[in-house]
Amino acid sequence: MAYDDVFTHIGSCGPYQRRVYLLQTLPVVFGAIQSALTVFILFSPQHRCSIPSLVNDTFAVQNAAHESVINQTILMKEDDSNEDESKYSECYMYNHVTTLLQSETNDSGFEISNLEYNALNKSSQIVECSEWVYDSTDFESTFVTQSNLVCSRKLHRTHATMSYFGGFALGSLLLGMISDAFGRKIGLLLSLFIHIASNVPLGFVQDYHVFAILRFFSGFSSAGMVQTSFVMDMELVGPQSRMIAGCSFQTFWGVGTIMLAGLAFLFRDWKHLNLAVSVPTVLFISYIWILPESSRWLFVKQRHSDAFRILRKAAKVNKRILPPKFVMVQNQEASSSLTVIFKSPRLVIRTLILCLNWLIVAMEFSGLSLNAGNLSGDVFLNFLLTSLAEVVGFCLCMALLNKVGRKPVYVGSLLIGGISLILTIFTTLYIPEESQWITIALSLFGKMGAAAAFCTAFLYSSEFFPTVIRNSAVGICSFFARIGGMLSPYVADLGYIVEGQFGKILPMAVLGISSFVVGLLTLYLPETLGKKLPETIEHTINYDR
Repeated sequence: MAYDDVFTHIGSCGPYQRRVYLLQTLPVVFGAIQSALTVFILFSPQHRCSIPSLVNDTFAVQNAAHESVINQTILMKEDDSNEDESKYSECYMYNHVTTLLQSETNDSGFEISNLEYNALNKSSQIVECSEWVYDSTDFESTFVTQSNLVCSRKLHRTHATMSYFGGFALGSLLLGMISDAFGRKIGLLLSLFIHIASNVPLGFVQDYHVFAILRFFSGFSSAGMVQTSFVMDMELVGPQSRMIAGCSFQTFWGVGTIMLAGLAFLFRDWKHLNLAVSVPTVLFISYIWILPESSRWLFVKQRHSDAFRILRKAAKVNKRILPPKFVMVQNQEASSSLTVIFKSPRLVIRTLILCLNWLIVAMEFSGLSLNAGNLSGDVFLNFLLTSLAEVVGFCLCMALLNKVGRKPVYVGSLLIGGISLILTIFTTLYIPEESQWITIALSLFGKMGAAAAFCTAFLYSSEFFPTVIRNSAVGICSFFARIGGMLSPYVADLGYIVEGQFGKILPMAVLGISSFVVGLLTLYLPETLGKKLPETIEHTINYDR
């Protein structure tokens, strides 16, 4: 019998599978945390130039004397959120010649220096800041404030975020190959060890380049954890349980981001936050002894005795009976080159649409999480709501996929998400600051749509492509998703990079329009619900005929 037939004997998703599923999927929680951690450890608070010769200068105004010195020294500029008001420049100040007369300590313990300014007029030379003071309302310290990744160095912040997603892309490829060659358990354990080695020391880093390198390896290991865990989960349960197992897998990602919101609220220093989310992963070392290998992988590698030992244990825990003797037959599927896609213009177009889908969905999914730190209001609440919207999107996807079909869920999630994000352009520009909750609500609908589309993408692609090229074709789609992930930090930070009202609407505009366009293109794809998996390229070409 074929391997999938064994589930009729041991059960499709019994107590054994549920127990192992939980063990295999727990690392995904920490992969999700690392993916979104940059929202907090690379958070860029309000800031301005530090005033030379002013002892104990702070961003917060301490008293009237302090405010007077700030007003005479710091350049003013138009406030992007309110054109009728001005605010202190983040990057420029007047180059006044100052003489320190005396230092006094006020009642609050703040030491203020009385400065005599020469040439106090608007014709004074304007210079760039060399040091900054930061608003500490939300965070005591972030890597941005520690390393001054602002003004002329503000792109360094985005590059550091991109390094994580670059590592994620490479890890998806290399650790996936290791998992296929040496075992799922080996691949997962290696990913966990790299994860621990790259994340625990991060909080002690002072140098920007070392920080970026460690974040690269954090992304590299997270990819292995997420990808290998997903494969192990799909191999663990029977065919009829895989859709639920796959969608449930996504909710663990949402649980991780929800946990991160709470931890970031508790730990306001980026070093403490990093330790809080990375040290617990040391416990995964116990997986060396408690996590079983994938019995399906063992079977494919002709290690039948090891596979049967695990299957017998599963049957025992599930209170089922595994026949003492039976022969499993490994299906030998003929493979073809991806070039067979070019046999049909229709198939080429649909493949390109799917690749673009994966790129945009991944960019939107990650970009909206990263952009949560740029929305008006409380950063912790915004991120928590974004994470909850993500889980709701996964749950809706799980509830609707088998009822209304893959295509309606796919198209609907992209269009609804895209329209919601496009509407934020108008709410950002024309609604007053006190009503910006409408913008946040619309962005949550966008995140919900992105989550549902992300959940649908893998299932739809695996059902669309024929057996002869399925693994390779889905791998190509996944590669485009990695590109989307690498682009997401730059899209999310457009409002940070481009100043003014135009910059504020850019992230949502790019993500919303992209989602809407690919949603319309997805209408050209066929429905796959209730259809037999295509075996040949001809079956896929004639899918909806």
